[in-house]
Amino acid sequence: MSSLTEVATLGGGCFWCLEAVFQQVAGVANVASGYAGGSVVNPTYEHVCAGTTGHAEVVQVTFDPTIISYRDILEIFFDIHDPTTLNYQGPDVGTQYRSVIFYHSDEQKQEAERMMASLRQKNVQHVTQLVPFTTFYPAEAYHRNYFLRNPDNAYCRAVIGPKLAKFRKTLGNKMKQ
Repeated sequence: MSSLTEVATLGGGCFWCLEAVFQQVAGVANVASGYAGGSVVNPTYEHVCAGTTGHAEVVQVTFDPTIISYRDILEIFFDIHDPTTLNYQGPDVGTQYRSVIFYHSDEQKQEAERMMASLRQKNVQHVTQLVPFTTFYPAEAYHRNYFLRNPDNAYCRAVIGPKLAKFRKTLGNKMKQ
């Protein structure tokens, strides 16, 4: 890894799912689960799950752009969640599970706009929000590295496992060796 890093903040359903996939991506130095996009300072998981804070469950992905591009990060993001469902992913329902990209720069915004336009050209009627990044609140410790610590959990087997399998099949060339 070079000393040059960028950060992407993405919400696409349960943060455990996104975290588990992005931890396996070549060029990704760190993945942190947390909350973004709401009005409550230092929200808790319980607050966010109540759907009253405006926050989404997100991952903050720190990556080396000399190894993986922001566009590749977005390609993985759109591949591992359903951007056409409003406020839910699989069994997870509520605004906290919305599809959202929090851009950190004008360049990220423009790349996301290009990616989203490309999806529309392919008749993918996504509902992904594109909003400026403001603040990231890390999730509680018990949410961090959830899949790595709990691979036999029923949710992990039923929901995260298939997402990882899909990632390996469709974008496995972007995995860490």
